[in-house]
Amino acid sequence: MAAMNRRIVLAARPHGEPTPQDFRLEEVPIPTPGPGEVLLRTKWLSLDPYMRGRMSAAKSYAAPVEIGDPITAETVGEVVASNNPDYRVGDLLTAFAGWQEYFVTDGKGGRRVDPSEAPPSTALGILGMPGMTAYTGLLNIGQPKPGETVAVAAATGPVGSMVGQIARLKGARAVGIAGGPDKCRYLTEELGFDAAVDHRAPDFPEALAQACPKGIDVYFENVGGAVFDAVLPLLNDFARLPVCGLVSSYNATEVPPGPDQRPALLRMVLTKRLHIQGFIVWDFRAQAGDFHRDVSDWLKEGRLRYREDVVEGLEKAPEAFIGMLKGRNFGKLVVRVSP
Repeated sequence: MAAMNRRIVLAARPHGEPTPQDFRLEEVPIPTPGPGEVLLRTKWLSLDPYMRGRMSAAKSYAAPVEIGDPITAETVGEVVASNNPDYRVGDLLTAFAGWQEYFVTDGKGGRRVDPSEAPPSTALGILGMPGMTAYTGLLNIGQPKPGETVAVAAATGPVGSMVGQIARLKGARAVGIAGGPDKCRYLTEELGFDAAVDHRAPDFPEALAQACPKGIDVYFENVGGAVFDAVLPLLNDFARLPVCGLVSSYNATEVPPGPDQRPALLRMVLTKRLHIQGFIVWDFRAQAGDFHRDVSDWLKEGRLRYREDVVEGLEKAPEAFIGMLKGRNFGKLVVRVSP
């Protein structure tokens, strides 16, 4: 066992886009598990957009990361020492261990990971929080019906890719919005989306309209900004909008320039009777069992596919995270912390 625990802590609160100087790699003693606790060695670390909000001191649905503390993150770790009879050395568990190599937990709030069922990293993606976000947000708020059009932003990410595939399983038409031709080809050729539109293309609004000739019945929002502006005129009466994320504004330091769009938006909400609902995945915590049952079955049946973007080494986490906020990742972004 290593003599020290390497971890990455928040060195400064980012102003706008995070920079490498906002993070610090440090070494501290490996914690010792107490009665009823286990020591985990992190195998896989999840990088997700919500972490940018935790780096801010602004009031939100969760407490911010304090300066000098490890960045919040869910992990898959291996038990290397145990004082808990429920867990043996070698077991794999999820935990919110953060950006560090070792973590002590009593196991509450985590779950076992069975490597015989699926690769352990999937517990942070398609079989983890991102997958459950897509499943619960789409089915509870979006409620896609056969023949309807479901559009989703950031469609090659772990949430968006699941949204489109589940929409197809429910008989709807899936339109993915992604950045670049390679990602768009992946959506249609690998994941079976009915259409994919490049939001970086100069004719993006027109291309989106062509891809949605009957309008949009469900729009799963992950991005906001210019993508939402292009979607808004295409929404049908009684369209449903699960709002999962607004990654285009996470690094914003001021109100975007231009006219105030709120009156036009509210008028459309009224006249088209739109249902817009923000949500956090844990709002639907009671459905965790349904999610794991259904998605596990769909995976075994080959009806769902996923892609991972793997980064090697804890020290690469800040660079990978900064790139993710700029759309550089292709698939679920995970860090392999230890072999």
